[in-house]
Amino acid sequence: MSQKQVGCPPGEDAVDWCVYQLNGTAQFEVSEADIISTVEFNHTGELLATGDKGGRVVIFQREPESKNEPYNQGEYNVYSTFQSHEPEFDYLKSLEIEEKINKIKWLPQQNAAHSLLSTNDKTIKLWKVTERDKRPEGYNLKDEEGKLKDLSTVTSLQVPVLKPMDLMVEVTPRRIFANGHTYHVNSISVNSDCETYMSADDLRINLWHLAITDRSFNIVDIKPANMEDLTEVITASEFHPHHCNLFVYSSSKGSLRLCDMRASALCDKHSKQIISSVSDVKFSHSGRYMLTRDYLTVKVWDLNMETKPIETYQVHDYLRSKLCSLYENDCIFDKFECAWNGSDSVIMTGAYNNFFRMFDRNTKRDVTLEASRESSKPRAILKPRRVCVGGKRRKDDISVDSLDFTKKILHTAWHPTENIIAIAATNNLYIFQDKVNSEMH
Repeated sequence: MSQKQVGCPPGEDAVDWCVYQLNGTAQFEVSEADIISTVEFNHTGELLATGDKGGRVVIFQREPESKNEPYNQGEYNVYSTFQSHEPEFDYLKSLEIEEKINKIKWLPQQNAAHSLLSTNDKTIKLWKVTERDKRPEGYNLKDEEGKLKDLSTVTSLQVPVLKPMDLMVEVTPRRIFANGHTYHVNSISVNSDCETYMSADDLRINLWHLAITDRSFNIVDIKPANMEDLTEVITASEFHPHHCNLFVYSSSKGSLRLCDMRASALCDKHSKQIISSVSDVKFSHSGRYMLTRDYLTVKVWDLNMETKPIETYQVHDYLRSKLCSLYENDCIFDKFECAWNGSDSVIMTGAYNNFFRMFDRNTKRDVTLEASRESSKPRAILKPRRVCVGGKRRKDDISVDSLDFTKKILHTAWHPTENIIAIAATNNLYIFQDKVNSEMH
């Protein structure tokens, strides 16, 4: 399948994806703590945050436009790095709580500061990111070292002045939302009202107010009276982008439930697939559609039609014959994410062997691309990859038997308005951009 026209609206030139930048180190033995566990652009695409298994959050900032070249926006450089979560131990349950960052969600920007939520298995934290490039000098009651003066020596008042200083990025914890979950948190989603957010674990979904940390409202509870009767768990959840009363959650049985907080569930559908556990669900930017990822496919659903998906795309159909062995090595439980482009015309999701897939909803073309150091020369166009199952092999084809199942693209993100994508591959963050923009920049 040709790479052309994957990622471009109808009537526009074809898109060739190229390597824009690569952050990370080439290591034969990657430290577990350095493995990236979530990737998220903010609402403007100016900032990009990653979380890792070591509990760290790294924020990248896109270089601003240069005055000489007004269209020249630079690379994403490290803006701030901070430790979000530490390993903990629950003594009541004799349980270790990992520091791994499960999800990061940016809040819409209200002022000069940026805010984001990060969560591990149990605790959600709200962080504030601010810049400081001036410092006040000339206090009345403190000396230059910050110590309090002897008040008897203060004979006159002076007005403090602001002096320039090197830019400092300060990240401060504003709220800690703890004790809301018995099970592992797998999703957080900020509501369009910008005041509330929800967090989901395996069996429950809670609604929080951003200003209140000591209580939340339980809005979904699928825990049976007897845990032996448990047949499904919640796998992902998300608020509707425009209607603050609507949210969706998916389950390990493959069901999607669209819920209205003003009433009750709107729809409850079950998909009949070999492996139907939905690992991710995302509303389209327009709010009209939902995108779901199960093990073998991505599906597009229309909110007005709950009986069946309107589009189904095969991600790696060549694995159908290997499902038994994939179950035995636990690959079947890998949680692949999915993403929409800014205009909802193209969808993206990850696969094995560091492959990721794009499907153009208009042209019905699809492409398989690879995030690898070997082919990551800056501005080099990515060559489409093809997996063959038996029969004749073309020159660059890769056999399904030689796929590396330890290399998997689970976490992806698409810039909200531009053809820029972020791909997490183990401890490396790849940023790809379409060739046209890359040359303009």
